[in-house]
Amino acid sequence: MSSASRRILFVCTGNICRSPIADVIASTLNDDDRFSFASAGTASWHVGEPMDPRAAAVLSDHGFDPSRHRAQHATKALLEHHDIILGLDRKHLQILRGQVDHGSIRLELLRSFDPGSGGQHDIADPYYGQDPGFVECFDTVHTSVRGLLEALQSGGL
Repeated sequence: MSSASRRILFVCTGNICRSPIADVIASTLNDDDRFSFASAGTASWHVGEPMDPRAAAVLSDHGFDPSRHRAQHATKALLEHHDIILGLDRKHLQILRGQVDHGSIRLELLRSFDPGSGGQHDIADPYYGQDPGFVECFDTVHTSVRGLLEALQSGGL
C-alpha cells in the first residue's frame, strides 16, 4: 500500500488503452510523493494483460515506459482504496457513480483538467481505430494529466 496521501485511479473500459496511458504519464511526470496513481477498467475482459501494443507504442514514442502495466478490474474494493477516481468518458463516470460512496471518494472526468477541451468531456476510445487515434488519445490524455497534476499540486483538488 502506498504511503501517498492522495490515491488517484484512472478508469476506462478494458484498462488497456486510455487509463493505462493516463497512469503511465501521471506516474512518470509526478514528482510529489503525496500522490500515487493507478488504473483499472470497468470491464474484466483483459485482466492480467499488458496494455494494447498501440498504446504502449505511442507511450514509448514519447519517452514513457509502458512495460509494467497489467490490466485490472475496477472492483468495489479497488475503488474504495482510492480518494479520487477519474473516468475517461461519461459512460465510465456513470458506471462508477453506481459503485462508490460519493461522500468519501471524489469522481471526476479526466478531461475536465484539459484547459483546451472546448467543452468536450470524453476522451475517445482509440481501440477500434488506427494508430492516429492513439496519438490523438495520447495528446489529449497528456494535456489533461498535466492539468490534473497542476490542480493536485496547487491544492485545488
